[in-house]
Amino acid sequence: MKNSDKTGRLIRLDKSHVWHPFTQMKEWLSSSPVIIERGEGNYLIDTDGRRYLDGVSSLWVNLHGHRKKEIDRAIKAQIERIAHTTLLGLGNVPSIELADRLIRIAPGGLKKVFYSDNGSTAVEIALKMAFQYWAESGHGGKRRFVSFTGAYHGDTFGSMSVGEIDVFVKKYRPLLFKTIRSPYPYCYRCPVEKAKGAGHGARRKKEMNYPDCGLECLNVLERILRKHSGETAALIIEPLIQGASGMITSPPGFLKGARGLAKRYKVLFIADEVATGFGRTGTMFACDRERVRPDILCLAKGLTGGYLPLAATLVTDEIYRAFLGGYEEQKTFFHGHTYTGNPLGCAAALANIEVFEKEKVIKGLKKKIALFEELLEGFRALRHVGDVRNAGLMAGIELVKDRVAKEPYPPEERVGFRVLREARRLGLIIRPLGDTVVLMPPLSITEDEMRRMAEITFECVRTVTG
Repeated sequence: MKNSDKTGRLIRLDKSHVWHPFTQMKEWLSSSPVIIERGEGNYLIDTDGRRYLDGVSSLWVNLHGHRKKEIDRAIKAQIERIAHTTLLGLGNVPSIELADRLIRIAPGGLKKVFYSDNGSTAVEIALKMAFQYWAESGHGGKRRFVSFTGAYHGDTFGSMSVGEIDVFVKKYRPLLFKTIRSPYPYCYRCPVEKAKGAGHGARRKKEMNYPDCGLECLNVLERILRKHSGETAALIIEPLIQGASGMITSPPGFLKGARGLAKRYKVLFIADEVATGFGRTGTMFACDRERVRPDILCLAKGLTGGYLPLAATLVTDEIYRAFLGGYEEQKTFFHGHTYTGNPLGCAAALANIEVFEKEKVIKGLKKKIALFEELLEGFRALRHVGDVRNAGLMAGIELVKDRVAKEPYPPEERVGFRVLREARRLGLIIRPLGDTVVLMPPLSITEDEMRRMAEITFECVRTVTG
């Protein structure tokens, strides 16, 4: 379909002035981009009126669909009062009310809320708090962090330091601080087996297959903490599922086991629930699935239902109290953002939580997740699908050149990107991670929409991989 004059003008302006994130702009300049103008329920609508099912929740943030009237109303009502006021030396009504609501729904033991504006800053705050907590508590030697293979925690320098994905951090490594890395249970491509290398024989390979491995990755983590706990401030983890590394799901018990080890070795436990929070895994927070209580919890993305940039870092009273002292002691947490606790964002977040409660969203997810998992199983019939994994409504379909050998496609074939392009032609917006096709729809997706999403994705994978 030919672009309208309006669309053509916007594309020209975009290519003249806008620098897009995670995008090779030379390639973008020769493309025919989609320009989104409106949203309606679980659909995005472009400037030519074409409708697309939002298969990745507008990058993992939208929960209840676009133009959710309750959230629309809350933002409009707040605008009539005030759009922004600083939290430096002042309070504001929505930020206070939201903090109270967050503490009530969060895992037990978290008592204080520090606001920022995106997931990366929520993690930066957690790292700085953990570091300073030990310094103020008389343990200044505890200044290192344990993180996991395949981790992604954001794109600022601290969050990149505890991340690992080369495409995101490799060029910046000279500027990053060093962390201690423990294997995350990527069971399809076991990092423990990979670290041990080839030549260990069939018996070793069998041992490294879950569940026969007995969660060997937890044993590795324990050895790390036993050796380094005296110098380690915190362990940081993406609970249940690592997002940006390809929707890597951890087996039952791994999260709880990691929490127990952190507690045993007196290391703070930071749960990065930027992607997993607010119903994505089937419970309000991923930590709830294994009844884990973190010392620090990082939230963003779904916090406002996909409306406005807002993040929160929640901590225990024990951590908070370490920062209390006289002015001359300078125990203050010297961190802040101009839009910290923005009233519009907080009003949206309050309305988002209201929707969860009034519509019993979490209860309604059980049936949707069961259907989602049933539909995902169908992808195993495709001969270039190596692995299918999910936690709740977060899923990854890993495409491989050779399923028996688990051989990946050469990067230059850009299989995932070709699936994306084909899906867009058929009316579905998705964004793969390399050659892992990601499906992460809004929680409000209907069963019919979910079937359509799966059918389009299946057809696209089959068409592209042959």
